[in-house]
Amino acid sequence: MLPRPQLKICCIASVAEATLALAAGADAIGVVSAMPSGPGVIDDHTIATVVAAVPRSLRTFLLTSRTSAPAIADQVRAAGANTVQVVDALPRDDYARLRDALRAVQLVQVLHVQGEETLREAEAVAPLVDALLLDSGNPGLAVKELGGTGRVHDWSISRRIVEASPVPVWLAGGLRAENVRAAIEAVRPFGVDVCSGVRVDGRLDAARLTAFAQAVAAGAGPCPPRDALGSPPGGARAAAAGAH
Repeated sequence: MLPRPQLKICCIASVAEATLALAAGADAIGVVSAMPSGPGVIDDHTIATVVAAVPRSLRTFLLTSRTSAPAIADQVRAAGANTVQVVDALPRDDYARLRDALRAVQLVQVLHVQGEETLREAEAVAPLVDALLLDSGNPGLAVKELGGTGRVHDWSISRRIVEASPVPVWLAGGLRAENVRAAIEAVRPFGVDVCSGVRVDGRLDAARLTAFAQAVAAGAGPCPPRDALGSPPGGARAAAAGAH
């Protein structure tokens, strides 16, 4: 029996959607700031309103496409989020700058799984962050895809990243109620992340959300501890290394 992965509902667009996600058992929510493409983008005021309305114990992920530490730090402070999800690549030195600027905020780096090269990317960046999140975008396009594509990537590569990673690994990309158990069994991630798979016409759908949450929990043991990403940076990696 596998432990139930942490459940993150992304692309939250309002306090009402955040409340719906909480009722379904979400351990984390994601709010999406300006992106070059993809669903779920909301303005900075709405992001701050949503974050302020949810319990402080909930992990709140601010998704950012910014690529400099000062710009990201300013955005996270304004949002009030306790976790920042960096969806594009950063210069290596900027991770340390983010650590210094956002000491109480957890840092999650998105990797877009496109082939064997993602294994090398994961090995290089994992020591610099608190967690990885594997998605199915394509940063190499003229208009970058940085998430929300609804596509499934090669789970065999994701599994190898999970097995090698010193930090927890979240899985995203084309997950829905019909395939999430297979994804969990194939990859064994610390957590799963869903956006389009629980939405109808862009809106969070209660029936799809419930079905997804039930599928995640089906046949699972206890959930990994909620605070596995909640300890201060530096200690989080050691505390959570075995949780995935």
